[in-house]
Amino acid sequence: MTLSLVVLLPFLGAIAAPLFAQAGRTAIAIASSVPALIALAMLFPHWTTLAEGGVFQESHSWLPAIGISLSFRLDGLSLLFALLILVIGLLIILYARYYLKPYENVGKFYALLLCFKGAMLGIVLSSNLLLMLVFWELTSLVSFLLISFWNQKQDARRGARMALAVTGGGGLALLAGILIIGRIVGSYELDDVLAAADLIKAHELYPFALTLVLLGAFTKSAQFPFHFWLPHAMQAPTPVSAYLHSATMVKAGIFLMARLYPVLAGTDQWFFMVSFTGMVTLLIGAYVALFKHDLKGLLAHSTVSHLGLITLLFGMNTQLAAVAALFHVINHATFKASLFMAAGIIDHETGTRDMRRINGLWRFMPHTATLAMVAASSMAGVPLLNGFLSKEMFFAESLSLNLPGIWAYLPPLVATVAGIFAVAYSARFIHDVFFNGKPVDLPIYPPQEPPRYMKIPVEILVFACVMVGMFPAISIGPLLHAAAFATLNGDVPEYHLAILHGFNLPLLMSFLAFFGGLLMYSQRQRFFDFHARFKEIDEKAVFEKVAMWLEDRAAAITARLENGSLQRYAMLLVASAVVVALSPIERLGIFIGSNGLSPIDWPTLIGAAVLVLTALGTAALHRDRFYALVMLSVVGLLVALTFARFSAPDLAMTQLSVEVVTIVLLMLALYYMPSWTPIETSWPRRLRDLTIALTAGAGMTIITLAMLTQPFDSISSYFIANSKPGGGGTNVVNVILVDFRGFDTLGEITVLAIAALGIYAMLKNTALTPPPGDGLGHPWTRDAHPLMLKQIARPMLPLALMVSLYIFLRGHNLPGGGFIAGLITAVALVLQYIASGIGWTEDRIPMRYHNVIGLGLLFATIAGAGSLAFGYPFLTSAFGYITWPVVGKFEVASAMVFDLGVYLTVVGATLLALVSIGKLSPHSAIKSTKGGM
Repeated sequence: MTLSLVVLLPFLGAIAAPLFAQAGRTAIAIASSVPALIALAMLFPHWTTLAEGGVFQESHSWLPAIGISLSFRLDGLSLLFALLILVIGLLIILYARYYLKPYENVGKFYALLLCFKGAMLGIVLSSNLLLMLVFWELTSLVSFLLISFWNQKQDARRGARMALAVTGGGGLALLAGILIIGRIVGSYELDDVLAAADLIKAHELYPFALTLVLLGAFTKSAQFPFHFWLPHAMQAPTPVSAYLHSATMVKAGIFLMARLYPVLAGTDQWFFMVSFTGMVTLLIGAYVALFKHDLKGLLAHSTVSHLGLITLLFGMNTQLAAVAALFHVINHATFKASLFMAAGIIDHETGTRDMRRINGLWRFMPHTATLAMVAASSMAGVPLLNGFLSKEMFFAESLSLNLPGIWAYLPPLVATVAGIFAVAYSARFIHDVFFNGKPVDLPIYPPQEPPRYMKIPVEILVFACVMVGMFPAISIGPLLHAAAFATLNGDVPEYHLAILHGFNLPLLMSFLAFFGGLLMYSQRQRFFDFHARFKEIDEKAVFEKVAMWLEDRAAAITARLENGSLQRYAMLLVASAVVVALSPIERLGIFIGSNGLSPIDWPTLIGAAVLVLTALGTAALHRDRFYALVMLSVVGLLVALTFARFSAPDLAMTQLSVEVVTIVLLMLALYYMPSWTPIETSWPRRLRDLTIALTAGAGMTIITLAMLTQPFDSISSYFIANSKPGGGGTNVVNVILVDFRGFDTLGEITVLAIAALGIYAMLKNTALTPPPGDGLGHPWTRDAHPLMLKQIARPMLPLALMVSLYIFLRGHNLPGGGFIAGLITAVALVLQYIASGIGWTEDRIPMRYHNVIGLGLLFATIAGAGSLAFGYPFLTSAFGYITWPVVGKFEVASAMVFDLGVYLTVVGATLLALVSIGKLSPHSAIKSTKGGM
């Protein structure tokens, strides 16, 4: 349970931490730090094994039939990213305590931050690709909420929507890619996928899988042409930018490329797609960063550039380049997170991020300035700092590519140019912010150093930059080697982490980049003038324009299809189904099979004829709604008798109970509608509808005859054979519902609960004026609750509840169960509401149906999750026999707890919906003071 608990801890913290919000920002920050500290303590004992190339795995069966399991894997690569997530997350929590204002919703902020931390841990620790995808999408959703945390700002809302649209679209592509990989391998488990690397690369679907997976990675890590979303996400609070958009979320795509590197890399397609994308992103981000006046804008575009650098390294298809990419992941996370936090401090203390105004801050904030300058120097690749080492490796790898002809000069040239720009924008960050004259019209003047503890996270990260830069082999060597071992499947090339490797060509490129960047910055005005000649593309405006165009096209198509007529919608739906089904029916050559038709007996024929006639009568009398409702009730009754006739008593009882509830629901709804509707369609349209209906009916008749008269193997034999030994019950229908397909049932009752709550929410404050009488002008009776109905209904309640209890208890072995029992109970209680009124009933049955629904879902979920504690899949049932006095031998099954959840949910949802509609009536004006919904 170690790894699953590591992933679960932040989510538990997200629930618990907001409870400390009232105690102050310090209390909630401490509470939010606890999950990460516990997780680090749980990961620490595995370090020795991981350093030696070992792997720690944990798996819990979930849906093995479709290849989904709760599988987690801890190796050097996942440990590296987990440490970045947990350690930098801890620093961000401390930093946010001083960054956020006292009046802001700190409980919500920390809860979202912890949810994001848990989602990122889920990505890097998942050993099942489908499970990883779930956490992948969760990071997009939570980041949307974090970016739009200041939702009163339009730019924050738009930036969040842009990020969600781009990363969400990439997530869909990634889903398709993973499904293709799963189809090729036959498994979604990472061990199986890594072992099938040669099979995947040789498969004809490899190009499609590679393209789709890279689309997911490129959108998440802001690679060209999807890089535009990241700078606009900077409208988020600075702790979010420092955590999500420099150290963690944008590294998810990088992690995906590293995790699947042995599977997808090593081909020409990988080389050209990944290296070209990284190269373009590297240059675009570096160029644009130089000309940004917003402090976070400069850092955002530099982040895009460095992400492109890492992507380019992975695209080079060499082992040393992959090692360099992992090394730069570490270095970039440390210096960029510290720079974002320093930018947040500057914004916090000056009230602006405009570098044209925040000049000369060295005199006011020397401590912060020193920290920021060291981090910026690391970003520029200055010697004795960590950024210099990984950039040296980048330069060396750009020289080692064996490209033909003149193309061999392209990678070193691109690397050097990008290095020049990196020095230039880093120099601009240092000089324009901390020197370059005096501040200009600062909103907060004079600026001063932030609170002492707000600088501690920056100090720790800057200290890491210095330590790695000066003592790389000691400080980061073992972790980097473990991560490289996991990424390269053990084939780690020989490399040395040292301050200098002698005077060589990579070092010359570093000096050229350093002095070239300083020269570029010294001539910055010329470059600014050159840049001003070109019209700057507003990515946000382009995105909004495209989004509006899509919205307009969707609205136009919707307008052509929708005219407010339910009849037209039904016609289009049925006609579409007929058209789609015609071709396969023709190809199959459907006919009456070898089994032939069953003999027809007179009772069945009469029942079928009455069923057809009443169904036709319902359609014919649909304008006179009361008579149509009577006909419809006869249809429902005959359907229930049909189930009973063909030996399906469970379905018969369910149909009968549902029919009663449905008729009551329709009567309540029709009370507010006219009792008769005029003819609104012409004869041609009615003839068209008749043709479509006859065609659809004939098609279904043909398909039904073909299916029922041909021999086929049904899954029912499996259920019949395993119902008793596997589920402990002889009622196959109930065992299917609570055991074999319990997950479906849990989903269905959840949907039922949501629908009931939706009805309640919509009708809660709704007031309708019913018609004064029926359609013939007769007023409604003043006796809303007749005496005879009261006298009959009240003694029926205990009898109905006793029948319901009997049906519930016997359901596992005889026709019955929680669903049917719940409907019987609901019908019995609805009868009391009809007979005696809402006020009278609620005074005597003070039941809050929201709680009943919640209790039902809780029971059902606990029954399902209980099996996990014993190492069995979710919703695995257990059964046994005990001997009771007088009663004798009695079966006890855990499925009864699940069935109890179904019972309570059905009762609560049915009554909540019906009573909500019933309360719209003026006869329910007298409300109870003791109970209610």
